[in-house]
Amino acid sequence: MSMQQGVAERQLDPAIWKAIAGAFVQVPKVYSRVFYFPPGHAEQATCPPALSGLDLPNPAFECRVQAVLYCVHPKSDEVFLKIRLAPISRILSEQSGRIEHHPAANPAGDHENGNDPEVKVVFSVKVLTPSDANNGGGFSVPRSCAETVFPPLNYEAEHSVQTISVIDVHGNSWEFRHIYRGTPRRHLLTTGWSKFVDAKKLVAGDSTVFVKNQNSQIYVGVRRKPTSLACWRLSRLVAAARVRSEQEGRNTDEFSRSQNGRVPPESVVEAVDLAAKGKPFEVVYYPNARSQPFVIKAELVESSLKMYWEAGMIVRMALETEDSSRLTWFQGVVSSATVPDHGMWKGSPWRMLQVTWDDPEILSHAKEVSPWQVECVDPSLSTHTSFLSSQKKFRFLRILLIQENYYLLKRV
Repeated sequence: MSMQQGVAERQLDPAIWKAIAGAFVQVPKVYSRVFYFPPGHAEQATCPPALSGLDLPNPAFECRVQAVLYCVHPKSDEVFLKIRLAPISRILSEQSGRIEHHPAANPAGDHENGNDPEVKVVFSVKVLTPSDANNGGGFSVPRSCAETVFPPLNYEAEHSVQTISVIDVHGNSWEFRHIYRGTPRRHLLTTGWSKFVDAKKLVAGDSTVFVKNQNSQIYVGVRRKPTSLACWRLSRLVAAARVRSEQEGRNTDEFSRSQNGRVPPESVVEAVDLAAKGKPFEVVYYPNARSQPFVIKAELVESSLKMYWEAGMIVRMALETEDSSRLTWFQGVVSSATVPDHGMWKGSPWRMLQVTWDDPEILSHAKEVSPWQVECVDPSLSTHTSFLSSQKKFRFLRILLIQENYYLLKRV
């Protein structure tokens, strides 16, 4: 891959990365067609990026995925993606006079460009309790983890105990004493666990992910505790202050529990500027409970926008359970379906649906969602492509034609 890498940046095996990030986190495939939504990219910045001075032909960009890196933050252990995108070049067919996609080539093969073959791993996720996160205590191991991820214990021995070796996301090795004791008997990690809690700055509500690969090597990763909306807003202010301090040369603590504020605003501005000019660019995406993916499979976007969205529609949305074992569906009612009719994001469907959920506490972070995130529950509602051309608020697909003409003009 030709993507630039930071000095302290470490790449993970894609299968290990996906287990730690969440089994249902969607990773765009290399050479697939996607839409890049700058508003979503801006949401991951430390502070609002200065985009007002850019000349944007449209609020989203149709792109081809050129490369994907599976990375990990050097301090927080959070996993993230580095994605290289190229706005799709279009050529005017001399025979038909129609605009056509330039065919994408894949000379190096999927494995060398980020589409690694699907590798089976076994993993177990646990949200830490106050007892687990007490750096003077131990870790209560879920039975499924002990039986499927950890090496088998000899339950016939007088003392069922073993030492297991685990590798973290940075390649560091940790040793834990695994015992099976108590009344009722249960699995525990004792010696070595407190040191791990202290080093990783774990607190109750964080999650640990133990992963076993095909060679029976065990890895461990962490997921940071989701923040409330108020804490998220405060974290962005703190992150912005940290950026200012760094610019002024003052020392700052490199570890932060903020789930946003990882991406420098300048990198968002650079990506949007390059996208608007039709040039390849890179983005960084941190998957977490509060953020929406902003690089979306094109077919999914196009399909969702064929639906005539309006207030009163019943929708459902899937969320991954804490142990990543399955998806749980939540239902709600669309209270508003509008897109901006002025400003920088004019015509953008990003978070265009306001939804009142049946479980508002669980989905407090998802009051505003994008059409491709939800499904319409009422099967009697069919897609109406005609609405896309007749309704002013659903101009997005027509923006594609504007983008095509924009690139054609630049070629002349």
